[in-house]
Amino acid sequence: MDLSIIIVSWNVKDKLRDNLKSIYQSQGDFNLEVFVVDNNSQDDTVNMVKKTFSKVRVIANKKNLGFAKACNQGLKEAQGKYLLLLNPDMRLELGTLNNFLTWFRNNPQASIASCKLVDQRGKLVKHVRRFPHFSDQLSIVLKLPHFLPGVLNKYLIKSFDYSKSAKVDSVRGAFFGMSRDKFDSLIQLDERYFLWFEEIDFCRQAKKNNQEVWYTPKATCVDYIGQSFSQIKSLKTQKYFSNSMLKYFKKWHPRWQYNILLVAWQPMFILAWLKDRINFKTKSRT
Repeated sequence: MDLSIIIVSWNVKDKLRDNLKSIYQSQGDFNLEVFVVDNNSQDDTVNMVKKTFSKVRVIANKKNLGFAKACNQGLKEAQGKYLLLLNPDMRLELGTLNNFLTWFRNNPQASIASCKLVDQRGKLVKHVRRFPHFSDQLSIVLKLPHFLPGVLNKYLIKSFDYSKSAKVDSVRGAFFGMSRDKFDSLIQLDERYFLWFEEIDFCRQAKKNNQEVWYTPKATCVDYIGQSFSQIKSLKTQKYFSNSMLKYFKKWHPRWQYNILLVAWQPMFILAWLKDRINFKTKSRT
């Protein structure tokens, strides 16, 4: 098997249908298997996949296990030499998979790689990041980029040239390729992360083991960005994000940084709760 694609879905049936269509339209001269791991969607996702895409292997969870754990379910079953974690709200262009596999085969130094991402209007999605540092993550918690946009320039690598392939710290988990033969044991994400930071953690662990993470523009994929997240209230989203950030800092950084971030998050939860209340009242009036 040349390529195994693992897609974790949650209540995005229509986008997932388009995603799967684009996968098979993009298939070239290579063997391909696709896994959909569904986290207890309530929009008939599982039946749609089974009826429409008979080649797809479906793993239907009885509850939402989170992104990392669901990915691992697919990774345990995957047989491909190359593995691709793909968000359900992505649309592959005709040459995406073939171009990406060709690049991977021609660049054996890469253990992990991602491609050029664009939104539905064709605008570049800048997704290459440095590993999180205490100062930039505290700025995110305190919403400082709303007032001082330049505060995250180093973290977001504003000067990064997306027209060239390059070794990087981390790439977006929406299109996350891995070369199986670069890993000595079963490839697994850290299941302590329910959502967010799992791909950053995986990239950091890879770098610790002297493996390389790469970005390449040799393949392109359309990213509709956050279709599942848009269904979640602000407070819940904030809790998912903060929980993962804190776990990341507990694992990789000094304890004092974790403690400061933990305290800084508390007033943000109150603001998120107020935002949800205001939005609820607004919807009720309309």
